[in-house]
Amino acid sequence: MALWDRVKESAQSMQTQLMAKKNDLKSGAFRDASMAMCALVAAADGQIEPAERQRVAQLIAGNDVLREFPADDLQRRFGANLDKLTADFEFGKVGVLQEIAKAKKKPAEARAVIQIGIVIGGADGDFDAVERGVVREACFALGLPPEEFDL
Repeated sequence: MALWDRVKESAQSMQTQLMAKKNDLKSGAFRDASMAMCALVAAADGQIEPAERQRVAQLIAGNDVLREFPADDLQRRFGANLDKLTADFEFGKVGVLQEIAKAKKKPAEARAVIQIGIVIGGADGDFDAVERGVVREACFALGLPPEEFDL
């Protein structure tokens, strides 16, 4: 199987798993951690182009699991996290990872946050090493083994 097909299949699998847990993913900690994860993956290379920002914003708006939350609230939180990362990536990453770590108390939410990171990273068919690396860091922040997600 080609790498592109494996990435696409993995992202689809993660989305299916998220949908199965949809009713358990309604807390503020999950919302905040998810938006932090989306921003972290989007800015994984230390910068974010306007087209990439728009693409991730559309993925957030179209994600059935995240539709439980008001779209304008999600956009505001995503934007605030991106602003932290673009102002000073290394310092911003510390704050964003702290936001992600808030989902640590509920294992189902923590796993769902990682799955969202994989879905966002794989949406363009190229879940590259840098994106995988920041999702791996998020696993550590959440106390989850990266191997569980093939990271």
